[in-house]
Amino acid sequence: MPVVTPISATAAELDTVRFNADGLVPAIVQEHGTGRVLMMAWMNDGSLRETLETGRTVFWSRSRQERWRKGDTSGDRQWVREAWYDCDGDALLLVVEQEGAGACHTGERSCFHRAFGAATAAATDAAAKADAAAKADATTATDPVAKTDAEAATAGAGTP
Repeated sequence: MPVVTPISATAAELDTVRFNADGLVPAIVQEHGTGRVLMMAWMNDGSLRETLETGRTVFWSRSRQERWRKGDTSGDRQWVREAWYDCDGDALLLVVEQEGAGACHTGERSCFHRAFGAATAAATDAAAKADAAAKADATTATDPVAKTDAEAATAGAGTP
Protein backbone atom coordinates (compact mmCIF):
# COMPACT_ATOMS: atom_id res chain seq x y z
CA MET A 1 0.00 0.00 0.00
CA PRO A 2 1.33 3.46 -0.87
CA VAL A 3 2.28 5.81 1.94
CA VAL A 4 -0.34 8.35 3.05
CA THR A 5 0.89 11.92 2.52
CA PRO A 6 -1.36 14.56 4.08
CA ILE A 7 -0.89 18.03 2.57
CA SER A 8 -0.65 21.00 4.93
CA ALA A 9 -2.64 23.99 3.74
CA THR A 10 -2.96 27.30 5.49
CA ALA A 11 -6.28 29.05 6.05
CA ALA A 12 -5.14 31.76 3.63
CA GLU A 13 -4.44 29.18 0.90
CA LEU A 14 -7.83 27.53 1.40
CA ASP A 15 -9.53 30.94 1.35
CA THR A 16 -7.97 31.55 -2.09
CA VAL A 17 -10.00 28.71 -3.64
CA ARG A 18 -13.01 30.12 -5.49
CA PHE A 19 -15.96 27.77 -5.63
CA ASN A 20 -18.65 28.24 -8.31
CA ALA A 21 -22.32 29.06 -7.62
CA ASP A 22 -22.93 25.38 -6.76
CA GLY A 23 -20.10 25.44 -4.21
CA LEU A 24 -17.80 23.36 -6.41
CA VAL A 25 -14.35 23.70 -7.95
CA PRO A 26 -12.94 21.50 -10.76
CA ALA A 27 -10.03 19.27 -9.79
CA ILE A 28 -7.72 17.86 -12.45
CA VAL A 29 -6.01 14.64 -11.38
CA GLN A 30 -2.58 13.97 -12.85
CA GLU A 31 -0.48 10.83 -12.44
CA HIS A 32 2.71 11.23 -10.45
CA GLY A 33 5.74 10.07 -12.40
CA THR A 34 4.15 10.13 -15.85
CA GLY A 35 2.38 13.49 -15.84
CA ARG A 36 -0.61 11.91 -17.59
CA VAL A 37 -3.98 13.52 -16.89
CA LEU A 38 -6.16 10.83 -15.35
CA MET A 39 -9.48 12.54 -14.71
CA MET A 40 -11.41 15.65 -13.77
CA ALA A 41 -13.86 15.69 -10.91
CA TRP A 42 -15.56 18.23 -8.68
CA MET A 43 -14.72 19.14 -5.10
CA ASN A 44 -16.58 21.13 -2.51
CA ASP A 45 -14.95 22.71 0.53
CA GLY A 46 -15.39 19.58 2.64
CA SER A 47 -13.99 17.16 0.06
CA LEU A 48 -11.01 19.44 -0.60
CA ARG A 49 -10.20 19.62 3.11
CA GLU A 50 -10.65 15.86 3.53
CA THR A 51 -8.37 15.18 0.56
CA LEU A 52 -5.63 17.37 1.99
CA GLU A 53 -6.01 15.98 5.52
CA THR A 54 -6.14 12.29 4.59
CA GLY A 55 -3.90 12.15 1.51
CA ARG A 56 -6.60 10.33 -0.49
CA THR A 57 -8.72 11.95 -3.19
CA VAL A 58 -12.27 12.75 -2.14
CA PHE A 59 -14.72 14.36 -4.54
CA TRP A 60 -18.30 15.58 -4.73
CA SER A 61 -20.62 13.61 -6.99
CA ARG A 62 -22.97 16.00 -8.75
CA SER A 63 -25.22 13.16 -9.96
CA ARG A 64 -25.54 11.44 -6.58
CA GLN A 65 -25.22 14.66 -4.54
CA GLU A 66 -22.81 13.02 -2.13
CA ARG A 67 -19.16 12.81 -1.22
CA TRP A 68 -17.17 9.95 -2.76
CA ARG A 69 -13.68 8.84 -1.93
CA LYS A 70 -11.99 7.51 -5.05
CA GLY A 71 -11.41 3.78 -4.88
CA ASP A 72 -13.66 2.87 -1.96
CA THR A 73 -15.77 0.60 -4.17
CA SER A 74 -13.41 -0.07 -7.10
CA GLY A 75 -10.12 -0.41 -5.22
CA ASP A 76 -8.57 2.08 -7.66
CA ARG A 77 -7.43 4.49 -4.96
CA GLN A 78 -5.52 7.71 -5.49
CA TRP A 79 -2.80 8.79 -3.07
CA VAL A 80 -2.13 12.53 -3.19
CA ARG A 81 1.51 13.53 -3.64
CA GLU A 82 1.03 17.22 -4.46
CA ALA A 83 -1.87 19.66 -4.47
CA TRP A 84 -1.94 22.92 -6.43
CA TYR A 85 -4.41 25.73 -7.09
CA ASP A 86 -4.28 27.96 -10.16
CA CYS A 87 -3.61 31.69 -10.44
CA ASP A 88 -7.32 32.55 -10.13
CA GLY A 89 -8.03 29.98 -7.43
CA ASP A 90 -10.83 28.48 -9.52
CA ALA A 91 -9.19 25.18 -10.51
CA LEU A 92 -7.20 22.56 -8.63
CA LEU A 93 -4.49 20.14 -9.71
CA LEU A 94 -3.90 16.99 -7.71
CA VAL A 95 -0.82 14.91 -8.47
CA VAL A 96 -1.50 11.35 -7.35
CA GLU A 97 -0.09 7.89 -7.21
CA GLN A 98 -2.80 5.82 -8.91
CA GLU A 99 -3.41 2.42 -7.36
CA GLY A 100 -5.22 -0.37 -9.17
CA ALA A 101 -6.28 -0.56 -12.80
CA GLY A 102 -6.95 3.13 -13.33
CA ALA A 103 -8.93 6.26 -12.68
CA CYS A 104 -11.81 5.90 -15.13
CA HIS A 105 -15.08 4.22 -14.18
CA THR A 106 -14.96 2.45 -17.58
CA GLY A 107 -11.85 0.52 -16.53
CA GLU A 108 -9.44 2.65 -18.55
CA ARG A 109 -6.32 4.03 -16.88
CA SER A 110 -7.35 7.60 -17.77
CA CYS A 111 -10.75 9.13 -18.43
CA PHE A 112 -9.01 10.86 -21.35
CA HIS A 113 -8.56 7.75 -23.49
CA ARG A 114 -10.42 9.01 -26.58
CA ALA A 115 -8.98 11.54 -29.02
CA PHE A 116 -10.53 13.71 -31.71
CA GLY A 117 -9.29 13.37 -35.28
CA ALA A 118 -7.23 10.91 -37.28
CA ALA A 119 -3.99 12.78 -36.54
CA THR A 120 -4.30 11.76 -32.92
CA ALA A 121 -5.02 8.09 -33.63
CA ALA A 122 -1.38 7.18 -33.03
CA ALA A 123 -1.43 8.96 -29.69
CA THR A 124 -4.62 7.12 -28.75
CA ASP A 125 -3.00 3.79 -29.72
CA ALA A 126 0.11 4.60 -27.68
CA ALA A 127 -2.05 5.56 -24.70
CA ALA A 128 -3.99 2.29 -24.99
CA LYS A 129 -0.76 0.31 -25.02
CA ALA A 130 0.53 2.24 -22.01
CA ASP A 131 -2.77 1.55 -20.23
CA ALA A 132 -2.45 -2.17 -20.95
CA ALA A 133 1.06 -2.19 -19.53
CA ALA A 134 -0.04 -0.24 -16.43
CA LYS A 135 -2.97 -2.61 -15.87
CA ALA A 136 -0.62 -5.57 -16.18
CA ASP A 137 1.73 -3.99 -13.65
CA ALA A 138 -1.20 -3.35 -11.28
CA THR A 139 -2.40 -6.94 -11.66
CA THR A 140 0.99 -8.51 -11.09
CA ALA A 141 1.63 -6.25 -8.11
CA THR A 142 -1.46 -7.64 -6.38
CA ASP A 143 -1.59 -11.15 -7.89
CA PRO A 144 1.73 -12.89 -8.56
CA VAL A 145 -0.07 -15.79 -10.28
CA ALA A 146 -1.35 -13.36 -12.92
CA LYS A 147 2.19 -12.41 -13.95
CA THR A 148 2.38 -14.88 -16.82
CA ASP A 149 -1.05 -13.91 -18.17
CA ALA A 150 -0.27 -10.21 -17.84
CA GLU A 151 3.03 -10.57 -19.66
CA ALA A 152 1.32 -12.48 -22.46
CA ALA A 153 -1.42 -9.85 -22.75
CA THR A 154 1.03 -6.99 -23.09
CA ALA A 155 3.59 -8.66 -25.34
CA GLY A 156 4.60 -6.17 -27.99
CA ALA A 157 2.67 -3.38 -26.24
CA GLY A 158 5.68 -1.07 -25.91
CA THR A 159 5.35 2.57 -26.85
CA PRO A 160 6.42 3.57 -30.38
